[in-house]
Amino acid sequence: MENQHKRILALDLIKGCSVIMMVIVHTLIIYGSREAQAETFFGNFIRFLGKAPGIFLICMGITFMTSRNQSLLSAIKRGGLLLLAALLMNFMKFMIPVMFDFVPDNYMTKFQWDAPIEWQYLYLVLLGDILHLAGMSLLFIGFIRTFVKNKFGILAIGLAVALVSRELHGLYTDIPVVNYVLDLIFHNEFPAYVYFPVFPWITFIILGMFFGKWFIEVNYDQAFLFKKIFIAGIIFVVLGLPLVYYYPEYHYNDFYYMGLGGVLYSAGLVLLALWLVYLLSFSIKQKAFVGILNYCSRNLTSMYIIQWTLISWGKGIFGFRESGAVEVLLLIPLYMALTFLVQKLLDELIHIFKSKKDTVDLTKQTV
Repeated sequence: MENQHKRILALDLIKGCSVIMMVIVHTLIIYGSREAQAETFFGNFIRFLGKAPGIFLICMGITFMTSRNQSLLSAIKRGGLLLLAALLMNFMKFMIPVMFDFVPDNYMTKFQWDAPIEWQYLYLVLLGDILHLAGMSLLFIGFIRTFVKNKFGILAIGLAVALVSRELHGLYTDIPVVNYVLDLIFHNEFPAYVYFPVFPWITFIILGMFFGKWFIEVNYDQAFLFKKIFIAGIIFVVLGLPLVYYYPEYHYNDFYYMGLGGVLYSAGLVLLALWLVYLLSFSIKQKAFVGILNYCSRNLTSMYIIQWTLISWGKGIFGFRESGAVEVLLLIPLYMALTFLVQKLLDELIHIFKSKKDTVDLTKQTV
């Protein structure tokens, strides 16, 4: 059993690297001036790397299929908790600085709203990012894992989602609560802005589930798995690239709201990147480096929330999109260090809490 559930080093390295990269990307997009982001090699390169969230989502799908806990109820609970965590993160990111009058004027005016300030705050709290996507997706993929037993059936569902996503974009009702749920699923821009709607981004998670199911069927043979990942990556790029090239408005559509061609092309690049990391994982000898990335991988959700909160709070000190490339390069290690420091403090608090709980339980048993 231990061998069967052995973690795939390449996936841990990818998830660990994603923590490092999101600090770099978010520091740039919050503090970097327009010139620093668009007119420097550094800015363009980091923005390019910021368009690779699919690599994390495919990893999520693989680990979801191979995890020990296969309960549908567990997936639904985790999805609900992630959604609550996402809303809490938004409150800390946006409302705490507002409450302490710590928000740069140019940040609020950039939205060019005519709505009352209360609606503007609600808009920020409901803003949808990849954490909302993960939570919403868990509410769906638990049913797929439970009721769809054929791996090609799983693949078909994923491709079908990508196929219809552009047609369902903008679906909404006049009921605010229902509309917010539809906003998270299909992106209709009301009552919030959603960067990663479930359609089409859940396709990446379902693709990961397809490979996870295949991984189980071949008795956890990593070499076989990554060979198939490489082949699928080539096929997806070949199928998706012509659609993106000839029909970019429909199939790529500003990256966040892609059609089938954009999903295939992006997923193909992600799969090839995964295959490359798998090859590189054999040559990594630095145990300390691997240990750091494994630590990030284990704490990915909490470190995601921590870094976004800290970077958002920092707008009151360093301004919003006012820093040049050099200043951004200096801010990146600062926020990297702060993120690890806060995570370590959180680890210590959790350890103290568990120790006290164990002591109380032991005392009760003794009595």
